[in-house]
Amino acid sequence: MMGGLFYTGTRILDKSRTAVAPLERLKILLQVQNPHNIQYNGTIQGLKYIWRTEGLRGLFKGNGTNCARIVPNSAVKFFSYEQASSGILWLYRRQSGNEDAQLTPVLRLGAGACAGIIAMSATYPMDMVRGRITVQTANSPYQYRGMFHALSTVYRQEGFRALYKGWLPSVIGVVPYVGLNFSVYESLKDWLIKSRPFGLGEDQELGVVTRLACGAAAGTVGQTVAYPLDVIRRRMQMVGWKDASTIVRGQGGNSVEYTGMIDAFRKTVHSEGFGALYKGLVPNSVKVVPSIAIAFVSYEVVKDILGVEMRISD
Repeated sequence: MMGGLFYTGTRILDKSRTAVAPLERLKILLQVQNPHNIQYNGTIQGLKYIWRTEGLRGLFKGNGTNCARIVPNSAVKFFSYEQASSGILWLYRRQSGNEDAQLTPVLRLGAGACAGIIAMSATYPMDMVRGRITVQTANSPYQYRGMFHALSTVYRQEGFRALYKGWLPSVIGVVPYVGLNFSVYESLKDWLIKSRPFGLGEDQELGVVTRLACGAAAGTVGQTVAYPLDVIRRRMQMVGWKDASTIVRGQGGNSVEYTGMIDAFRKTVHSEGFGALYKGLVPNSVKVVPSIAIAFVSYEVVKDILGVEMRISD
C-alpha cells in the first residue's frame, strides 16, 4: 500500500513538473546563453522563440530526464528530512533537558539542509545531463539521445568527475534553498495554527489552499536567495562540452571556461554585470507557485492518507 501511495505522490510531482517544463527550460537557456549570442531576451519572447524554432516538443525538452530524476530525489529528500529532524530533535531535547522541546526554525534549517545535500548528491549526475539535454537545439553538433546516453557519453568523453561539475555551488545553495523551504513552510504553518487568523476556527485544520500558499511563499524565499548559485552551477555544467550549441559557445565557437566556482562568479560579474546572476529569475519565479507548492501539499496529503501523525517539525 505504501508503495502505491508513494507512486501516486510522485506521479503528482511529475505532473506539476511537466506543467511548468517550458518555463524551466527557458530559465536554463537564459542562465547559460552566451552574452555575445543573445537569442532569448525575456519570458514571453523566449517562449515564442522556442515555439517558432523548435515547436511544441522544444518547450518540453529535458522534461523526461527531470521527471525521472525527481522520483529518487524527492524520496531521498523527504526521508532524509524526517530522519534528520528526528535525530536533531532528540539531541536538542537531550541537551536542553526539556522533553517537550520542539525544533526551532534554525534547527529546521539544518535538517532541511542535510536532507537537500544528501538528495542532491545522490542524483546530481542526472541533473547535470538534464541541463545539457535542455540546452540542446536542432542545430547542436551532437545530440544526446536521452538521459542514459548522455550519462555514458559524458563519462566516456570527459570522465567521472565531469558528472559532478557545479556540485560545490549546488551544495552551498542547498542551505538557503532547501533549508529555507522547509523552515519557512513549517514556521508559516505553526503561525497559522497558533494565531488562527483569517477566521480559522479552533478545531479547523489548514486547508489545501492555505498549504499551497505556505509552500509557494517558502519556495519563493528559498529560490530567490539561492538563485545566483543556481546560475553558476548551470554554467559550470556546460564547461568542457565541445559539442555545445551556439547558445552556449557563441557565434565564434568559444565558450567561457571556469576553473572553479569563485572563478565562475568573478568572470560572470566582470563580463556581464551583477544582474547576470539573476538571469532567468522571472520564469523561475512564475513556476515556483505550482511546482514547489504542489510538492509540499502532495507530501502532506500522502502522509495523511498513510495515517502518519508525526508532523515534519516533530
